Amino acid sequence: MQTKQISITLSEPNVTAEEAEQAKIAQRCIMAALDHSRAHRIAILDESGHAVDDMPAMALPPRVLRLFADLLGRMSLRQPVALVPHKYELSTQEVAALLNVSRPYVVKQLENGMIPFRKVGTHRRILFEDLTVYMETSRQTSAQALQELAQEAQALSMGY
Repeated sequence: MQTKQISITLSEPNVTAEEAEQAKIAQRCIMAALDHSRAHRIAILDESGHAVDDMPAMALPPRVLRLFADLLGRMSLRQPVALVPHKYELSTQEVAALLNVSRPYVVKQLENGMIPFRKVGTHRRILFEDLTVYMETSRQTSAQALQELAQEAQALSMGY
């Protein structure tokens, strides 16, 4: 299996308040159209709300419209978004950036078998889908530990 290496850049979005509001309105429009099963075409409108004559309407599957709605929702909240191909391979530096940890910490996790990887020469490559499994497992482990701490605090009458 040969996987193309594509660079991911994670940066804070430069979304203005006006753009965030426009994204919020567009998301609501798409969701309303999906809710009423009328979302088979999208028309491009000018600033006055009239159809642009030389632009054809686009036919899009509902799945694509849900993706657009999710992206617009995150944009309206000014959250960063990265689209990653399904079989995308990441470098240890890219994984470190996504996890917000150091690269040596990622290497340690890889060498301890916490995240599957393969070597390309001397470089380690991690499938994005394996990283998402690791992230979900870590999230669940943290949530469980927090729940256990809360239960212990209640048992010792340390909370309210």
